[in-house]
Amino acid sequence: MSENFRSKAITQGVQRSPNRAMLRATGFQDEDFSKAIVGIANAYSTITPCNMGLNDLALRADKGIRAAGGMPQVFGTITVSDGISMGTEGMKYSLVSREVIADSIETACNGESMDGVLTIGGCDKNMPGSMIAIARMNIPAIFVYGGTIKPGSYRECDLTVVSAFEAVGAFKAGKIDEQELLEIERRACPGAGSCGGMYTANTMSSAFEAMGMSLPYSSTMAAEDGEKAESAEKSGHVLVEAIRQQRLPRDIITRKSIENAISVIMAVGGSTNAVLHFLAIAHAAGVDLKLDDFETIRARVPVLCDLKPSGRYVATDLHRAGGIPQVMKMLLVHDLLHEDCLTITGQTIGEVLKDVPAEPPAGQDVIRPWDNPMYPQGHLAILKGNLATEGAVAKITGVKKPQITGPARVFESEEECLEAILEDKIKAGDVVVIRYEGPKGGPGMREMLAPTSAIIGKGLGDSVGLITDGRFSGGTYGMVVGHVAPEAAVGGNIALIEEGDSVTIDAHARLLQLNVSEAELQQRRAKWQPKPPRYTKGILGKYAKLVASSSLGAVTDLDLF
Repeated sequence: MSENFRSKAITQGVQRSPNRAMLRATGFQDEDFSKAIVGIANAYSTITPCNMGLNDLALRADKGIRAAGGMPQVFGTITVSDGISMGTEGMKYSLVSREVIADSIETACNGESMDGVLTIGGCDKNMPGSMIAIARMNIPAIFVYGGTIKPGSYRECDLTVVSAFEAVGAFKAGKIDEQELLEIERRACPGAGSCGGMYTANTMSSAFEAMGMSLPYSSTMAAEDGEKAESAEKSGHVLVEAIRQQRLPRDIITRKSIENAISVIMAVGGSTNAVLHFLAIAHAAGVDLKLDDFETIRARVPVLCDLKPSGRYVATDLHRAGGIPQVMKMLLVHDLLHEDCLTITGQTIGEVLKDVPAEPPAGQDVIRPWDNPMYPQGHLAILKGNLATEGAVAKITGVKKPQITGPARVFESEEECLEAILEDKIKAGDVVVIRYEGPKGGPGMREMLAPTSAIIGKGLGDSVGLITDGRFSGGTYGMVVGHVAPEAAVGGNIALIEEGDSVTIDAHARLLQLNVSEAELQQRRAKWQPKPPRYTKGILGKYAKLVASSSLGAVTDLDLF
């Protein structure tokens, strides 16, 4: 074992006997004081099905670390269930939880001088929170995904949690009755695991595998299948070897590997939240990454996978079709991946993918052949214009015509908007504006899954546009644009829109435009006054004070001094 341990000063030497005494109480024997101390950051909770299976994985990771010669120490971190908090004031804490998770892992690992860390996550913010901490600390680390939920089923159709949200809109539109709504709700989430489509959790797990920070094939495994626990145990072995070799995260999380991750996000049709999270991860790793870089990669990478929310299949289907390695190999053979990037196993991407077929298997259509993609270019478009001078993010898959010019229907909160949709006050051709939901203005940049799902459920997905300085769930699709920056709370032009103004969303031209003269905008800006902060104390007050623009990843440690 290498002598390059941070824990050595604590675990060795008579002068450290009080520290040794404390560790003996946790199970250390004499021979253990020469071993690497390996943290297991465990996000287990019964708050959400995404995380309720994580403790079993922590136990298997513990076993793997011990067998490989490390000394594991398990500690807890938190989660907020996005699906449960969606549409409530509690959703303001979701993005905030990303920072809490990152800060808690950094605090525990550095406070106890751990030599490495294995982080286990399930719900959406567990992944980026873990990776931000890993990149900051730069101690050997590996990420273990808790696994995806298996799909529910109703009338021979696969269901996910988004099915329940969309069913509410369908019920209000008279398309289904109350009994059918109840049956969908009962069947949507049949067990443990994160939301089943290519929503945020599966997007981020897939991206981390592509980046080299998780084991091959691990990102699309089902939470309840035995291979997931086996992968967690193997991850413990791999991490101990990475500690021996001092294989550090910043050797793996590089500009090239982040480009690989973004390419995979585009190919699988991943969540808009990935843009926000990778900007933050890059910031933590000291990698120069800009919003415009996503557009550059989008232009050259096709959407290869037919996955929910806008497609037909779920992550377990992708796993059976070859998983992320199959998608990566297709990108690699078409010169869209950097094969020399290092992975946590010590292999390069090229070595990992060496024996993966160049084409997807026959008899399935989850992963499309290269010459017949779902879309010829990526689905996450970066829009700019006078409504988003810093940029905004549009998800343009599943939309027949990603262009609309129509009258603005302006709402100051998600709740106001949802009420109007359900009461049939939104009509075809409208452009819905939800503002003061950004990182500072919310605070917390809530996800707008309830309004967007209601629009889909009402049958308006192809005829109504929606823009917001908030976020979208990974389950959202339609003619929607989020992350509008600058946000309303800091005086962005989204704050100056008036009811009935003409607004243009044009994904092909990458344009988000308020069709009002500059002279008129200047008059409105002169009259505009910032709203008083909604929270002045506690974590939301601190967050609103510290958080940066969504165009910079909504990080909380930007230029603190």
